[in-house]
Parts: sequence; C-alpha cells; structure tokens
Amino acid sequence: MSIGIIGSGHIGAAFARALATAGIPATIANSRGPESLRPLTDELGPKITAGTREEAASADVVLVAVNWSKLPQALAGLPAWNGRIVIDANNPIEAPLFRPAELHGRLSSEVFADLVPGARVVKAFNHLPPDLVASDPMAEGGRRVLFFSGDDATAKAEIAGLIERLGFFGVDLGPLSIGGKLVQFPGGPLPALNLVKFG
Repeated sequence: MSIGIIGSGHIGAAFARALATAGIPATIANSRGPESLRPLTDELGPKITAGTREEAASADVVLVAVNWSKLPQALAGLPAWNGRIVIDANNPIEAPLFRPAELHGRLSSEVFADLVPGARVVKAFNHLPPDLVASDPMAEGGRRVLFFSGDDATAKAEIAGLIERLGFFGVDLGPLSIGGKLVQFPGGPLPALNLVKFG
C-alpha cells in the first residue's frame, strides 16, 4: 500500500512524522515544490520522500491536509481517483482569522468529497492536535484514540489497519454523515479531546 501526502503544514507534517517513526514509506508534496520540503525529509529520514503533487496523488492512499480555502486549487487537475482511498484530514477553519468557513449547511467532508470525485473518502487525523499525531501513541499506560469514519467499509478497514500500525487505537464512528459531523472542527464534540484506551 503506497501512501501520499498532499500538504506539508502542521497536520501533513505530523502524519509524515508518525509514518517515519513506524518505518512506513510515503511521498509528501506541497504547493511550493519538492525542494522546499528538503528540511523536513532530511529530518525524517529515508522513508519520507518529497515529490510533486501528482506523484503524491498517485498513491494507493492519499492524505490531504491543506488550508481550507486552498483545497480546490490543491486538488485541481489531478489524475482520476478511480476508487483509491483519500483521507480527509482537513478542518474548515484557518489562520490568521480562525473564522469558520461558510459550508452552506453541509459537512466539510461532503464538500471535500466533491473535490475528489471517484475517491473513497475516509475522515481521519484531523481531530487531534498535530503534536499528538506526531508523538508516541502510547500514553498514560494505554493507546491514544484516533477516530475515523467513511462510507466504504473496505476503505475504512484499510485505514483502521494503518492506524493500528502507527500504534493508535482506532475508533470507527460510522458513515461520514455521522462521524464527519462528530469530528468536524469547529462544531463537532470530539476535536482536541486527547482520549486514551486502556487494556
């Protein structure tokens, strides 16, 4: 299973760090080009390589974490998704104003899914502060909880397996219509909760 990351901000870089710690290879891309990512890839070692947006988007599983207003541009013109898994790790709010985006009554995951037609979307990795995604998931004698949701059972099983490999305890929140609402930030009740599963 190849992994790509589109976006090298706090969430994308934290996901890359978690993968590197677990020895899982991935290609990361941003809008500024592979050369701009050299400090990050030098830090994370040989498993994380910098690539173009198209190279990252060609992976079996692609995590997208981009400033909300830049998502349409970041995802425009990419090859057809053809049923590949796309992880929606985005939040409809961004610095410096931190005003919620206007979603016209829709869930952010619904808006996101429209930007990746043909993909199997799984919502994950958006609800924990990035430093917790990047740090040791073994906490307080248990495993840090990571929520995920989606409408495709096979895609969710793949992401559940990845979450397990990273050392987190995955909790399936059901379809996007339910889970996407629970972890949406701002608005949902679950973002920023640092929950630990014991036993």
